[in-house]
Amino acid sequence: MKVLDKKNFETEVVQSEGTMLVDFFSETCEPCQALMPSIEALDAKYSDKMPFAKLDTAKARRVAIGQKILGIPAIAIYQDGKKVEELVKDDATPESVEAMIQKYI
Repeated sequence: MKVLDKKNFETEVVQSEGTMLVDFFSETCEPCQALMPSIEALDAKYSDKMPFAKLDTAKARRVAIGQKILGIPAIAIYQDGKKVEELVKDDATPESVEAMIQKYI
């Protein structure tokens, strides 16, 4: 899983082609930490079909605000640099994330 930050988000996500999953999280967010092993397992399962990346919103607040991330955890699907779907907070369950991934692969 690629690690994103305020320096590489633009080139890695916004200027990219194709479909990508981005996990917006914070190390101090307990629900984020609880979800992370599931996201990593989905990355292992689907990495040949879709790249996965993660952004620590505490270290890149302006990026998160610019992407209209209003709560975490937030799992977003980007296509050709544009966010097309996201799951936020209680909606970001392992099952709902996998269902969202399957729509785009």
